Amino acid sequence: MEKTEKLKDGTSVLIKELKKEDLDRLVNFYRTLPVGDRKYLRVDVTNKEVVARRLDLMKKGGVFRLVADHAGKIIAEGALELAEEDWRKHQGEMRVIVAKPFQRKGLGAIMMRELYFLAKKKKLSQVVVQMMRPQKAARKICHKLGFLEQHIIPDYVKDLDGKAQDMILMMADIKEFWKELDHFYQDDDWRRSR
Repeated sequence: MEKTEKLKDGTSVLIKELKKEDLDRLVNFYRTLPVGDRKYLRVDVTNKEVVARRLDLMKKGGVFRLVADHAGKIIAEGALELAEEDWRKHQGEMRVIVAKPFQRKGLGAIMMRELYFLAKKKKLSQVVVQMMRPQKAARKICHKLGFLEQHIIPDYVKDLDGKAQDMILMMADIKEFWKELDHFYQDDDWRRSR
């Protein structure tokens, strides 16, 4: 899958599946993220070995990763991770991160839309996101896209500085998620991407 999209400011980006050979470009993308953005990620994404192990998970077919490319550089990454447990087979977890210069231009929503298409293809009925309490911008975007906060677990996870943080679980029904995505971009040329 490869498609060209235009951001709100007219910048063209290429959305495509992440490949193993993108490892160095992906690590470079992560290393350019501000420390404040990396601080709340699950793992140290500046460690090439850690990132390589995460890419290996794609071979099993339960993790799907997309990237946005501009001028040969990765500027955003999105992941859909399918639940392995039988009791959660109807769920997938979404994660998106966008480079600072490309934030607030609609790229995060485009990445979420493409992950939605993947979730729909995999016949999921629910998508979830997990984040730490300080990730206010991510929570705001997820709220706009129809995710509802389901649970807050105090001091459940630690950020990369080792500080305990509350974990927030948000969930969206796949049908409601599409309605919110469609509403979010109803005045745009969004519909051509369906």
